[in-house]
Amino acid sequence: MSVDHEPMTIGPDFFQHTHTVLKGLREDSPVRRVRFSDGESCWVITRYEDVQALQSDPRISHDLDRLWRAERATSTDQGEDGADPYEGLGWIYRNVLYLDPPDHTRLRKLVNKSFTTPAVDRLEPRIASYADELLAKLGGDEPVDLMAAFALPLPVFAISEVLGIPEEDRPDFWGWSNVLNGVSPDADVVAALRAAADYLGGLAARKEANPGPDLLSQMVQARADGDRLSRQELISMALLMLLAGHDTTVSLITNGTLAFLEHPDQLALMRRDPSLLANAIEEILRYDGPVNLSPETVTTEPIELSGIRIPAGEIVRVSRAAANRDPRQFADPDRFDITRDTRGHAGFGYGIHYCLGAPLARMEGRVALGKLFTRFQGLRLATESAQLTYRMSTLFHGLESLPVYLS
Repeated sequence: MSVDHEPMTIGPDFFQHTHTVLKGLREDSPVRRVRFSDGESCWVITRYEDVQALQSDPRISHDLDRLWRAERATSTDQGEDGADPYEGLGWIYRNVLYLDPPDHTRLRKLVNKSFTTPAVDRLEPRIASYADELLAKLGGDEPVDLMAAFALPLPVFAISEVLGIPEEDRPDFWGWSNVLNGVSPDADVVAALRAAADYLGGLAARKEANPGPDLLSQMVQARADGDRLSRQELISMALLMLLAGHDTTVSLITNGTLAFLEHPDQLALMRRDPSLLANAIEEILRYDGPVNLSPETVTTEPIELSGIRIPAGEIVRVSRAAANRDPRQFADPDRFDITRDTRGHAGFGYGIHYCLGAPLARMEGRVALGKLFTRFQGLRLATESAQLTYRMSTLFHGLESLPVYLS
């Protein structure tokens, strides 16, 4: 048993060659404290067995206050220990992602019913119709950025429909999401949080007075064991759904499109047998999913993994992308194979923090890729794969753009 407190430096190459960098970590330093090019320092866990074990380990905390204290401990900022870094708006992040039981259990119980597969399936005709509308606008001989023209607007539409966001308000939501997900790094995060909180609070009040069939209305009315969501909890959960509910699906669609275009044998197989599409979505999530590293967690006690001891009070992030290509779990893991047994992939997490929106993401992926490859039989890349660039995010793994020829 050993421990190494000295961080390994991970340069910008991580973003462009994620799987290569993660493979090196997984084989040589599967439990390692690292420092990324943006200055973030944390422990990164890369082997499948360790990733799955850690996600259900009671010595790991998702609690926001613990996380802030741990971040302060490693920061040169001498601000108040554990202080809210968002000028009193930090409560908006107190959702199921950053809570431990029993608070997490209570909140998840109140929102779970809104994310069942039958509830999501009722939305499929509307989302499929919008996908047709978007694809009908595309054509011509010039390259098209599939990200901007299709992969981005479809999930934005879907999560707006799910939450019941009026169409005229959706551009504002996209702007706030860009800021809070780090796409607009120089923007004012606190201002975006304040604007989003004010808007969602007002919208929730309107849904309470005049509920509709949307998810926000359901959450306003949700009750379990005599309990219900507070206004702050409602706003926090709605914002989480906005941020997590479309950004990852954008990358699921673009990463999946790229995987198929780079593996024409698999695309031909799927076109011959469309019933393979559902499993193809699972393989995309395994092979090149939209999440690099999970959100931060904190050790409450020392934890040993793969012979390495992580002290208490340390920030830890598991790599779903690395776990999904671990040859100890998946044979020939760097091969894209839509017929493989994908059971157990880490694409949606594990345990009590398993992704609430998994049914919605799966449905959107099936609709988007099914319609895209059916409509455009000659779809092909408009540039070499090596020329494509990825977002500089330790959380999200996705392309910045995807130029293609449609015929």
